Amino acid sequence: MQLKKYLYNLKELKGYSILVVPDDTGREARTHKLSMRKIYLLVIGYTVIAMLLGFILFNITPLGLMIFPKYANLTSSDLQKIETLNERMLFLSRELENLKSTNEQLRHAIMLGDSTLLDSLKNKDESTKKNKLPAGGNLLAVFRHLFLFDFSSPDNLYFYPPATGFISRPFNPDKGHMGTDYVLKAGTPVYASANGYVLFSGFTSNDGYMLMISHPGGFVTVYKHCSVLIKKSRDDVIQGEIIALSGNSGKITTGPHLHFEIWKDGFPVNPEKYLLKY
Repeated sequence: MQLKKYLYNLKELKGYSILVVPDDTGREARTHKLSMRKIYLLVIGYTVIAMLLGFILFNITPLGLMIFPKYANLTSSDLQKIETLNERMLFLSRELENLKSTNEQLRHAIMLGDSTLLDSLKNKDESTKKNKLPAGGNLLAVFRHLFLFDFSSPDNLYFYPPATGFISRPFNPDKGHMGTDYVLKAGTPVYASANGYVLFSGFTSNDGYMLMISHPGGFVTVYKHCSVLIKKSRDDVIQGEIIALSGNSGKITTGPHLHFEIWKDGFPVNPEKYLLKY
């Protein structure tokens, strides 16, 4: 009954009068009359303004993310998918940076050894062809002739494994892995895979201490994540010679290992297809 009476009185209500009494006793009090229509309009107007302000605060400013987390309505399966995608994006981003770094190193190496490398290899080939075995000969001279001439020519070039270790990750260009990973203890000797000329020997942020060696026939071998570099740029190397010590340098590494690559005419190839099996 009281509720019905209150609603009836509310319907009969035609407006409100607001009496403003100033603190100064010398001034007269003022009365402001508000009809129900004006009151309704004011209430609706303030409500709309409050809703707009709330929408702006929760959707444009970080306040909404703090009060209502972005992934609050997602299931555990959705969150797992998002985490997997984030990991893949991070992996692809790292591999892309690795490829960019490798391309920059190749350009630098080619520019560095462009004229000097060609002249050096040309002089080596000419001097080797002029060398003849002495009439008496000896076993050491025979082996030296075989290893420095026949097997160093592009037609007979072959590669020794740069280190003896377990292959943890094979060649997989589809996933951005352009070489073969050997698990080695830090400080293990790394050997030149074939006779050649050091194009680059230095440090890069992603690959750490690394070497790039040019070989006859358009081949280039790459040795990454070393701890110590023994050979320097523009040095000549002999197959089986120690050129570095393995390590764990660089950002893109998961532990002590050697990352070994073989490039042919500017394209990466599977090292296991070229390495001598013994």
